[in-house]
Amino acid sequence: MTDEAMETGSEDPIRLRSVRPLRGPSIWATHPVAACEVWIAPPLAARPPEAVPGLMEQLAAALPGLSPDAVAFGIGREEAAWAQLVGRVAVALQLLAGAPTMFNRVIPGAHGEPPQLAVGYAEAEVGVESLYTAETLLLRALRGDELGLDASVIALREVFHDARPRATSLVLIKEARRRGIPVRRFAGDPVFQLGLGRNLRRMDGAMTDFTSVIATDMTSDKDRTKRILARNGLPVPEGGVAETAKEALEIAHRIGFPVLLKPLDANDGRGISGRLDSDDEVRAAWPIALAEHPKVVVERFAQGRDHRVIVVDGKVVGVSERVPAHVVGDGRRTVRELAEEVNQDPKRDPLHPNPTLVRIPLDEQTEEFLAREGRTMDTVPAAGETVCLRPTANISTGGTSVDRTDEIHPRNALLCELAVAAVGLDIAGIDVLTDDIGVPFDENGATILEVNASPGLRMHTDPDVGTPRDVPGAILDMLYPPGAASTIPVIAITGTNGKTTTTRLIAHIFRQTGVRVGFTTTDGIYYQEHLQMEGDFTGPFAAGVVLANPKVDVAVIETARGGILRSGLGFDECDVGIVLNVTADHLGLRGIHTVEDLAEVKAVIPSVVKEDGFAVLNADDPLVVGMAERTPGGVVYTSVLGKADNPALAEHLAFGHMAVMVEDEGGRESLVIRGAKGGARVPVVAVDEVPLAMGGAARFQLHNLMAAVAAAYLQEVPVETIAQGLRTFLPSGTATPGRMNVLQTARGTVIVDYAHNPAAVRGLMEFVGRMPAARRIGVITMPGDRRDEDLRELGQICSVLDYAVVKEHEKYRRGRPAGDVARLIGEGLQAGGLAAENIEAVYPEPEAVARALELMQQDDLLVILADDFLDVLAQVQQVEGGATEATVQAAAAE
Repeated sequence: MTDEAMETGSEDPIRLRSVRPLRGPSIWATHPVAACEVWIAPPLAARPPEAVPGLMEQLAAALPGLSPDAVAFGIGREEAAWAQLVGRVAVALQLLAGAPTMFNRVIPGAHGEPPQLAVGYAEAEVGVESLYTAETLLLRALRGDELGLDASVIALREVFHDARPRATSLVLIKEARRRGIPVRRFAGDPVFQLGLGRNLRRMDGAMTDFTSVIATDMTSDKDRTKRILARNGLPVPEGGVAETAKEALEIAHRIGFPVLLKPLDANDGRGISGRLDSDDEVRAAWPIALAEHPKVVVERFAQGRDHRVIVVDGKVVGVSERVPAHVVGDGRRTVRELAEEVNQDPKRDPLHPNPTLVRIPLDEQTEEFLAREGRTMDTVPAAGETVCLRPTANISTGGTSVDRTDEIHPRNALLCELAVAAVGLDIAGIDVLTDDIGVPFDENGATILEVNASPGLRMHTDPDVGTPRDVPGAILDMLYPPGAASTIPVIAITGTNGKTTTTRLIAHIFRQTGVRVGFTTTDGIYYQEHLQMEGDFTGPFAAGVVLANPKVDVAVIETARGGILRSGLGFDECDVGIVLNVTADHLGLRGIHTVEDLAEVKAVIPSVVKEDGFAVLNADDPLVVGMAERTPGGVVYTSVLGKADNPALAEHLAFGHMAVMVEDEGGRESLVIRGAKGGARVPVVAVDEVPLAMGGAARFQLHNLMAAVAAAYLQEVPVETIAQGLRTFLPSGTATPGRMNVLQTARGTVIVDYAHNPAAVRGLMEFVGRMPAARRIGVITMPGDRRDEDLRELGQICSVLDYAVVKEHEKYRRGRPAGDVARLIGEGLQAGGLAAENIEAVYPEPEAVARALELMQQDDLLVILADDFLDVLAQVQQVEGGATEATVQAAAAE
């Protein structure tokens, strides 16, 4: 690399920040990605990658699929071009590591922010590490150093090998995903989850949460297993258990040579001796077996070919003949050289994307076995001579397999099924020695050696010879019989405002049907009405908690922008995806600068609706209407405007699609389903009967109500039950804490609400304006991380008040100096027409609330935008004469 390439003026001209895996659907894709910010230091940021002499050519020569072509993003987008190059290198590295992906996407930065990059991955750890490795390689190239590609790829392959599931789990997970069964895994934990909620199942390899602990314990004791099988008339080898070499010799003399030794709970062939014909051979094999377990089984050596029979749910579903690790001589090369050649097979490479075999271990045990056969590693076998290298035929010690499923005799299959029933396993692997699995066991002296819990599946799904068998499918059929559900209804709610209220309302409606509901909100994680965890839980962690609860029949998931941007969704699909609205909030944070940017985040929810599910969209919000084309499912609109004022709704109804609307029903506003089953018009409930609507005055609640009606109706909840749920859901500090909590005091009405953005406050102030009151007093604020224009807009919206107490909560200034939030809101209040003498600033929230309560006179109305709403509710309830929760059922004069 030339000196010109080093004119970056920085030791690290490329820096990745906020590198993180997004394990669920996100703004990038519906599949998992690793995302980051790419910071490019000047002057490198002023020129595209192809302008650095030799850079693209060097990378293209080293990395497959990376052409030396320009990485074009247009004039002024050089930083984005560098970000795309980082992504292309990361993708190429994953390809070399055996974890191929093709996904690589860049979003150019705006407002001085760096571009954002995402790449796909097979395992999260590989995706993250590939980005860091790409950064390292590019820095080396810019410095003119050697890339060190080989070492980087080896390291990345090891990360992939360590992160991915083991072979048996891998084939089960692959089949589950093919069937549409949700799969969830956790880093460092071999146990994985299948299904959701009440249909959740857990597996560790071929062991399920149905697998009997007693049966597993019995089969881990090889001698005990033999005694159980013998009691059931099954053929087993004679033998006993020894704790000393002397006892082993005594047993060998009693049953007669040849014998073999194996640990009491032998697995994967470890410690098993093979044929022993003398006392000296027993003594030599003893320490090897003893090293695996303090008790050793001594049993009569049985002749025959080694077979593994898989029984699932009481039925034989696969039979393999296992051939011991071996080499075939050519008359020229040694045993070691022949074995090393066999081990070069990519299928034996543990870092291969799909290894189906294991390398033959050229270790001390192999040497000892060869010695017993009169050979060494340096022996040159004759041409065509087969030399076995291990005493057992385990795949885990380099053996191979031949499918024999179609050859097993029906009587033998029946006996194998009986053997598994005798120990009580749901999934078992039976080791049988017989010269021919197609001949009844009692006719050829066959022997059942072991019954194993959690058997390996690789020899059946990927035999070296013969037909692959769908053993994973048989296991999943046992867990989820044909027609059985593997999921539960998942209802996801997003939007700028109304999410928590809508979530709680939907959960309340479903509880009326007797089902068990889990839901997440900004207040916490709930099971039924019980709070499990308190806090703002609107991200993937909370969704995972609910969906992993085996008691949950229906999941209602509030989903906020922050969780989507940080980590993606906590679920792959939903049955109903609700978008309530998109208005300005949190703009200027995490790359979201416009409401259109925010709409892209919210659109993730309709994009993951199932094909047979529905997106419930606010037809009165153009940004939400635009999401209709993003969903794989059907679309249900909600509308207050009606089709006369909403062309999108009119077209939707003209095609016979469903909508929930506010219409006149006998002279009263009612919630009505249009395009219901059979195309019917179905009145649900009068608006003035719904406490949340406050007699119709709380217009901002109508879309929340309609979304809840749609979600429940789509999930087969009877209309009468929906109506009853709407009538019995009371806005209170218990049901909707911080959301339109109305309290009646001796002097007037107090409304406590958590509204924290202009759109939410506008809806609240419209309601306040409809309420009868002598004066309207407000305690108002907004978090300091909003833009100046947002704070001023809040003030203008609140200028309908007669008196405003502007507060600041130290915790929510979020970097602004004291007084700045109050100043900007005050400017907005005056711009809206509120006189300066009717505005005062009282910073701590308790003092601001106390001042407003002091100002209240008879028949005044006080509205408080609360930060610590529980403390505010308690403070209001302590006023003179006390305060009681009230539901306003009549609208104001207008």
